[in-house]
Amino acid sequence: MHRPRHVLILGGTTEARRLAAELAADPALRVTSSLAGRVAAPRLPAGQVRIGGFGGPEGLARWLREQQVDALIDATHPFAGTISFNAARAAADVHVPLLALRRPGWVAEPDDDWHPVGSLTEAADALPALGGRAFLTTGRMGLAAFAHLEDMWFLVRSVDAPEPPMPARTEVLLDRGPFTVDGEADLLRRYGIDVLVTKDSGAAATAAKLVAAREAGIPVVVVRRPPAPEGVPVAADPAEAVRWLRASLT
Repeated sequence: MHRPRHVLILGGTTEARRLAAELAADPALRVTSSLAGRVAAPRLPAGQVRIGGFGGPEGLARWLREQQVDALIDATHPFAGTISFNAARAAADVHVPLLALRRPGWVAEPDDDWHPVGSLTEAADALPALGGRAFLTTGRMGLAAFAHLEDMWFLVRSVDAPEPPMPARTEVLLDRGPFTVDGEADLLRRYGIDVLVTKDSGAAATAAKLVAAREAGIPVVVVRRPPAPEGVPVAADPAEAVRWLRASLT
């Protein structure tokens, strides 16, 4: 009797959970999802789950060998750049097929007032010329980039409470998507927001804020995605990832 083929999903995203649910239903597969552990109470996917880092590309390669992984799928957040490069190195070292599951980025509509930047630091530099009350939806990490903007007021939304350093004039809103356009529009009005800051994470679950900002005529500072490893095949959704996996394991 053949052992189940072992698939490791580097997850934490909605797409990763959808993929794990579909694969875990196949008795011919053993599915393990690895979560970074940055969220206190993550939504756990189907199948086996491990939480925490691997110790760089060498540690991940060792885990792939020891656990007899047959295929690796990098379904991490588009801004979790380090783990993607670690996955590419480890997969190459161990000769395990690797796929990147990457949701497409957002595309500006004609009425959008987007200001693309390359980093959170560049986002902070752009803010004072665009508004005085900013809605920060870049997560709880990296708020130090905005801490020096003492004349601005910030609404920070994140799943878990952020830690200092952060801007002095900050209100924290703990919430988790998906969000609605009506809800986001109400938020912008209630807090008098005149500029939005976001990362180009893609996905429909958090796109409502962009629609609300467009309808309100509010400028949006969009942090571009970091570079991804070259030569790694990419799937845009879980269904495409499943087709790749079937072909790789045949």
